[in-house]
Amino acid sequence: MNQTPEELFAMVKDAAGRLRGVAHVTPVMTSRTLNERLNAEVFLKCENFQRIGAFKFRGAYNAMSRLSAEERARGVLTFSSGNHAQAVALTGRLLGIRTAVVMPCDAPVIKREATQAYGATVISYDPQERSREEIARELQQRQGFTLIPPYDHIDVVAGQGTAALELGEQTGRLDMLLAPCGGGGLLSGCAIAAKGMNPGCTVIGVEPELADDATRSFYSKTLQTVKNPPTIADGTRTPCLGKITFPLVLGFVDAMKTVSEEAIQEAVRVLFFRLKIVVEPSGVLGLAALLSGRAPAKGRVGVILSGGNIDGPTMQRILTG
Repeated sequence: MNQTPEELFAMVKDAAGRLRGVAHVTPVMTSRTLNERLNAEVFLKCENFQRIGAFKFRGAYNAMSRLSAEERARGVLTFSSGNHAQAVALTGRLLGIRTAVVMPCDAPVIKREATQAYGATVISYDPQERSREEIARELQQRQGFTLIPPYDHIDVVAGQGTAALELGEQTGRLDMLLAPCGGGGLLSGCAIAAKGMNPGCTVIGVEPELADDATRSFYSKTLQTVKNPPTIADGTRTPCLGKITFPLVLGFVDAMKTVSEEAIQEAVRVLFFRLKIVVEPSGVLGLAALLSGRAPAKGRVGVILSGGNIDGPTMQRILTG
């Protein structure tokens, strides 16, 4: 990236202005029980209450609202297992832009149905046979779409960073911030925002043990990949960090941690039974790292709960597990 940290932070603040009055200002929840268990002051940023049920709306709207009239006229194409798909579809409806989404055939039904309900055309594919990027490239060349990828786009990154910017405005100074990591858009954006507000804030990215490409990339300083990881956290099944997000993660994130499938499910249960909120497996990774001891809490700790789009059968299996 050619931008300085100050310029990147300014992009996040600009995105916040663009999203004002369009995106929800999501609540921050606290729990005395959680604080006592972790011996820290924990602030949960509930992006499960964002439009489309996930933080992804922030990045999609920021990126698509900045398109030229000519780019909008070509229609917007993306690829996503669900949350970014819904975000692009809803943004398209709000801005009057035709949208199409390349989505794996095993994507959660609730996410597929919501994407179609917002008006997007869904192009299904088998991830065991072809890559979504390959299909998207073919469609783009054939039909002229404007591509807005789910994470590897600087305007998407800036939009996602507004979640941490908003959290900081709601809570004041934080000592730690934990965010889930799939393709790195949320993590890198939130890290830019957190460091911009408080350079001493420790930023930790969290991903499933079964999808540990970003953690291995972070510590080896070489991009690693995991193909179709069998984790319950479907939002983190991206094969690798992006060309934009990888250097941002290296530059702004202090540590990467991984959590087990059981730790992920336990965090979903804690949020449901103790705080009475529904958060999808991908969304609880930061809390899972705290509860399992993989990332010991210290001082004032912010946790991004990234989304709440989970289908009934999956939630039932987790809660009765």
